[in-house]
Amino acid sequence: MTIATDELPKKAIIYCRVSSAKQRSKGTGLESQEHRCRQYAEAQNWDVEAVFPDDISGGGDFMNRPGMVALLAYLEAQQGRHDYVVIFDDLKRLARDAEFYRKLRRILKERNASVECLNFRIEETPEGKFIETIIAAQGELEREQNQRQVIQKMKARVEKGYWVFPAPRGYKYVKSKGQGKVLVRDEPLASILQEALEGYASGLFATQSEVQRFLSSKPVNFPRNSQGEVHPSRIGEILNRPIYAGLVEAKCWNVSRRKGNHEGLISVETYQKIQKRLTEVRKAPARKDIAEDFPLRGFVVCGDCGTPYRSAWSKGKFKKYPYYLCQTKGCASYGKSLRRADVEGQFEAILKNMRPSIQMVSLIKQMVIDIYNQRQEQATEIKKARQREVLAIEKKVEDLTDRLIETSNSTAITAYERHIEKLENNKLLLSEKLVTQDRNTPDLTQLLELPLKFLSNPWKIWNSGDIHLKKLVLRLAFSERLPYYRSEGYRTPKTTLPFSILEDFRMIKREMVGQVGLEPTTRPL
Repeated sequence: MTIATDELPKKAIIYCRVSSAKQRSKGTGLESQEHRCRQYAEAQNWDVEAVFPDDISGGGDFMNRPGMVALLAYLEAQQGRHDYVVIFDDLKRLARDAEFYRKLRRILKERNASVECLNFRIEETPEGKFIETIIAAQGELEREQNQRQVIQKMKARVEKGYWVFPAPRGYKYVKSKGQGKVLVRDEPLASILQEALEGYASGLFATQSEVQRFLSSKPVNFPRNSQGEVHPSRIGEILNRPIYAGLVEAKCWNVSRRKGNHEGLISVETYQKIQKRLTEVRKAPARKDIAEDFPLRGFVVCGDCGTPYRSAWSKGKFKKYPYYLCQTKGCASYGKSLRRADVEGQFEAILKNMRPSIQMVSLIKQMVIDIYNQRQEQATEIKKARQREVLAIEKKVEDLTDRLIETSNSTAITAYERHIEKLENNKLLLSEKLVTQDRNTPDLTQLLELPLKFLSNPWKIWNSGDIHLKKLVLRLAFSERLPYYRSEGYRTPKTTLPFSILEDFRMIKREMVGQVGLEPTTRPL
């Protein structure tokens, strides 16, 4: 026997909503709404069968709210078993958009669910529907006005140099008196990102893949894939973000790039170097599985054909053996294997031989100090020139802004805006250089410590075992790749300027003072 719909017992479903997860965690809005709705259901002798909470804004499509989606799915599954009434405390809990409110009411009606509001009497009359629509439209107006007001405040704050979006990785928000929430460095991730950014700008990391492996090797809370690696797309995002250079912008609100009120992880100049490198021709990434085992791969070339040696592990009877080999067809050395111990051992001997005497290092140090003192005298003139250039840029921007206001041609407007943006970026770079120049000059002895340590003994740094330092030694010590001949090994390498100068000094010393001394030899009487 089929039970008539009006004989089915009526069940209540409660819907509660607050505007954000923060309100849910810190407030009691959901509990208060549920308590009032339960009291109302009890007064009507309705059993409350389920409660569906939401903690997101009421703007937009109600289907974006998980609580409402679950409620509609529940009604769909229970259709035909009971008559349901959906209870909520205020009309604005359902929707603050007139169009979506009408759509939601139709969907509920299709599922044989009526609605009850504690703060408003819902009537299925033309007048009642009209008033409901007016209230929903009023909620939509309030929502859009609030949204506009929030955007205006956020835009004004960005224009003053403050970041208003979620804190990027490496930063966190801290309340500052008179400034509100400001970005500060979030250690240790900030220092790790700084090392990655500066390393890519300087060439220490030749590719984005090397930056990825560097970040993946660090034990920090960073989103990773199933292999435990930082996703490659995040590397590009990190390298492209101007906020790490202490800059802010909001393209969505037409707020151009400007100096921010937070400390940058890198300088504007370093950021521009990164952008320049990103636009260069991409290099093939170094193989992850072989770079650590063969640090000279890609740097040492075959002496017969000039092609970089490949490298591989050859399986022996009891263990594997490492080899370098040439795989260029037609080459006299094609397929010939070279023991890694020979190739790298002779290379280390070259590095050890590049160690100058203590007197030579002292001479270089004194020469650098003299040059530094001369440059300090030029610093004042450079500062004045930069200040004049900043004033000239400001004058150009002012002139272009006047032209922009007067013109109505869309093409001219776009051209003016691009030129102004370019000038503003140049001004930011010059301003940063002026600020840096005004800071206390560090001790020159400390600045020279690491370069002189490298010049005095590059092999010691190579022997540290760090693959990134080894790659850095190759770039800093040698101006060209090293050819290796199967029969004779390495020939005289072409070194970079500091080491070539030291070698010239050594040769001059040998020519000026021979083994027999300054005076000619005489025959004994």
